[in-house]
Amino acid sequence: MELKEFLFLLISVATVISAMIVAFSKKIVHSAFALLATLSGFAAFYVYLSADFLAVAQIMIYVGGILILILFGVLLTHRIYDTARKSAHNSFWLSMLGGVLVLAVLALVIFKSPWIAQIYKGFSATTTAIGTNILTTYLLPFEVVSVLLLGALLGAVYIGRMEDRKK
Repeated sequence: MELKEFLFLLISVATVISAMIVAFSKKIVHSAFALLATLSGFAAFYVYLSADFLAVAQIMIYVGGILILILFGVLLTHRIYDTARKSAHNSFWLSMLGGVLVLAVLALVIFKSPWIAQIYKGFSATTTAIGTNILTTYLLPFEVVSVLLLGALLGAVYIGRMEDRKK
């Protein structure tokens, strides 16, 4: 077994174990920190796929932004208890049934798809090609999406302010 295969298996096992901790942990702080390891594992998978842009985006957006926001939210509000508000949990067996159905669909796709072996070409940077395409070929869709996201952000702020005025 080569070193890169061993590292891939090590990252795979660590990612799956941390994802299981996220799903089954009773403490939300443990789940949040295990989510950090899971998202970092997926960034490592992107590096193995020679998708450097996606790996950096995974680290910057999910690990660096969203997960830190979740951790601050959890750490700042973990002592707030409200007995009148309890979250409803799905049944364990209903969750297991959903997991088995997803596993069956994945197995069907894996075993029915034709897999073509490709020769490894080595690492090639994709960031330059993505940046060039966004700023030339796909400039109009990129700008339209940015305006739509800005409108959604303004709408969310407006709705949040409207609820504050009602109180």
